[in-house]
Amino acid sequence: MKQLVTGDEAAAIAAKLARVKVISAYPITPQTIIVERLAEFVADGELDAEYIKVESEHSALSACLGSAAVGARTFTATSSQGLMLMSEILFVASGMRLPIVMANANRSLSAPLSIWCDQQDSVAVRDCGWIQLYCENNQEVLDSTIQAFRIAEESLLPVMVCFDGYILSHTAEPVEIPEQAEVDKFLPPYKYPYLLDPEKPITMGAVGVPEYYEEFRYMLQEAVLKSKEKIIEVGQAFGRQFGRKSDLIECYRSDDADVILLTMGSLSGSVKEVIDEYRGHDERVGLVKVRAFRPFPEKELVDSLAHAKAIAVLEKDFSPGSTGALFSDLSGTFVNSRKSPLLLNFICGLGGRDVSSLQIREATKAAMEAAKIGEVKKTVRWLGLRETMVGLKP
Repeated sequence: MKQLVTGDEAAAIAAKLARVKVISAYPITPQTIIVERLAEFVADGELDAEYIKVESEHSALSACLGSAAVGARTFTATSSQGLMLMSEILFVASGMRLPIVMANANRSLSAPLSIWCDQQDSVAVRDCGWIQLYCENNQEVLDSTIQAFRIAEESLLPVMVCFDGYILSHTAEPVEIPEQAEVDKFLPPYKYPYLLDPEKPITMGAVGVPEYYEEFRYMLQEAVLKSKEKIIEVGQAFGRQFGRKSDLIECYRSDDADVILLTMGSLSGSVKEVIDEYRGHDERVGLVKVRAFRPFPEKELVDSLAHAKAIAVLEKDFSPGSTGALFSDLSGTFVNSRKSPLLLNFICGLGGRDVSSLQIREATKAAMEAAKIGEVKKTVRWLGLRETMVGLKP
């Protein structure tokens, strides 16, 4: 059944359909609606769960550690500075291999203070050992959140479902809501294999002395890498049951493209419209959308991009003193490749600034020019920058 819901509501409905048992919550814009809706579901008796109100995001995720350790299906949500406050516990959750699912409504980081959207928050914690999935629209928010519980529980890894604040979190779209019985078939009750039980005492979160610490980090690395197979497997199973398959990446009109734009999140929808315009004029331009940023889909990206002459990476984040994070990872992916396209990086949409079709065409035009002359004149460019304000033009 289709309903008109926002991205925040889609995440809350998905958690309800997953029959979460513990929700640990602290409000922060723009994710607050998620935990408000879940509070309503619990209060109205629609969801049988323990709703824990805490004093900070650090405490919210700390509570999730305990509930996940005793085998309860656990969910939380946050954004921006809240995710930063959680950062210490993010590493604990992955290191302890606890299958927590978190929704993150992407929002820019302070300073200057901004409540608007970019992806700097989740990108900043990309090395914490969590699986990261990025959503293009509200249907993907719901689908990815349901899938995230199965991915997390079968991989024994925490999963972060990321979607753009306001652009998705507060925008209503028609979303296909599956029946509870169908979700129950896809996501059966969870049994954590190493649950904390006073009848069978175990040690959790022990000190990692130098003789063992490196091996534990290696095992975490191997688990995250192996989770690529689980993301694909779960996405295919979801597709068979609900008719909407998910993967690590999505290719859009890119098989024969000379120029390919690479994006994550809601920006992908805007890029598709621009690509359709180019295709209408017989220009061979395509899109590859990254859905799973961690684990990074290296092989899949090489297979999908290697035939192109130039790749334009459009991303709503940057690493000060370097490039955008997605561009950096992509550059490393092609280091050992036999054929590498020309790579261009476009920083855009920071702090909620609109990314217009004109700017997308600007990036496409630059990539087409690079493909034509076989050279990249300027690797990193900022789209929509007020250049007179920063002194780049008289």
